[in-house]
Amino acid sequence: MKRGLVIGKFMPVHNGHLALIGFAKSQCNELIVSMSYTLTDPIDHNIRFGWLKQLLADDPNVKVEESLDDFHDESLPLFERTKVWARFIQKRFPKIDLVISSESYGEPFAHHIGAPHVLFDLHRAQVPVSATRIREKPLTYWNYIPKIVQPYFVKKVCLYGPESTGKSVMAKKLADLYQTEWVPEVAREFVSSNVFTVEEIVKIGNAHVARIAEKEKIANRFLFCDTDIITTQIYSNYYLHTVPPVLFELEKQVRFDAYFLFDIDVPWVADGMRDLSHLRKQMFETFKSELERRSLPYTFVQGNWEQRLQIVEQKLGMFN
Repeated sequence: MKRGLVIGKFMPVHNGHLALIGFAKSQCNELIVSMSYTLTDPIDHNIRFGWLKQLLADDPNVKVEESLDDFHDESLPLFERTKVWARFIQKRFPKIDLVISSESYGEPFAHHIGAPHVLFDLHRAQVPVSATRIREKPLTYWNYIPKIVQPYFVKKVCLYGPESTGKSVMAKKLADLYQTEWVPEVAREFVSSNVFTVEEIVKIGNAHVARIAEKEKIANRFLFCDTDIITTQIYSNYYLHTVPPVLFELEKQVRFDAYFLFDIDVPWVADGMRDLSHLRKQMFETFKSELERRSLPYTFVQGNWEQRLQIVEQKLGMFN
């Protein structure tokens, strides 16, 4: 029996990590993959640990473990730092026979453990990526992110503003252009007029959040959403003169990476439900003030359809 060890933060786990783990499996009979974490990590350790367990669940010879890193001392030289790590590992796990890593710390770490070290792809020739790069520019390194991890990095984009400003048309166009998914205005699936109840508006809110979660799992880099829960609150307040508290709780469940506020400088198009043409300016100001009240940054979208698309695309380019 030869027991190997791979350590890391896996923040996030990416294809380079999986290549390392695949190589490590070939070097031993049993492999421990140990994920360290702190309570201030930029990606919650429960999420990362869940990814690892899912990705490695099919191999009974791989044991995924996590450990709170409350012993790391950045002020120490690398040799002394790895000595502290080794003491922890020796207390935490059974005897380690082999250390496999892609890092310069691997050699001194293995030395302190008292096991041989096998180095794998130190210069990232096989998988040219790092977790830091992915955190900084996930869309640029999208193809290096495992499928089950990708939803975490999907950029959710809200097309926002009063009725008849072209949000639905734009959402579909963007989804086609970026080869991804979009979330339509789900209210139209529940009501066919502007006479509705509090119970119905709550159903609309829940369905909208659920639809975003569903589409996020299969989106490609971006997810375009026609409206949001703030919009549901605005119309609830206008038509029902009340906003059910649950809508504010639902709002907290979805964080958008970009808001686009659509201007009313396009012709009004009646469709059987739209009935606020006489209040376009007032409703626009309401939508705008709700974003500003929450200190949510937004990009103002106006002009003809080509100009609007150009504004949106230019802003989305910041994510690449």
